[in-house]
Amino acid sequence: QVQLVESGGGLVQPGGSLRLSCAASGRSFAFYNMAWFRQAPGKEREFVSAISRSLGSIYADSVKGRFTISRDSDKNTVYLQMSSLKPEDTAVYYCAATIRYCVGAVCSAQNLYDYWGQGTQVTVSS
Repeated sequence: QVQLVESGGGLVQPGGSLRLSCAASGRSFAFYNMAWFRQAPGKEREFVSAISRSLGSIYADSVKGRFTISRDSDKNTVYLQMSSLKPEDTAVYYCAATIRYCVGAVCSAQNLYDYWGQGTQVTVSS
């Protein structure tokens, strides 16, 4: 069992940066594949980025080159560094975890993930 708690959201101007954190409780964090998803008002939840236990990472095209995912197994935490933020990045951002094996684009599937955080709001506005 894994519990996930996101933090770091807030209000930022276009072009600004934020770093989201997702703290995981429970054992064997290093064995979990981790991901970030987001849901904008009136839209379905969508994939943002994922990082495997072997530190391979993938990104949605909409955030590639602007967002960076990382993890610290000593702190049981996964991060999402967001730069050059745009108003269309406004959403609730969710952290997710799965023990199931995945490679590449397969890791972007929401139904792969068994554990979810409560979400943190990111608002990009002037």
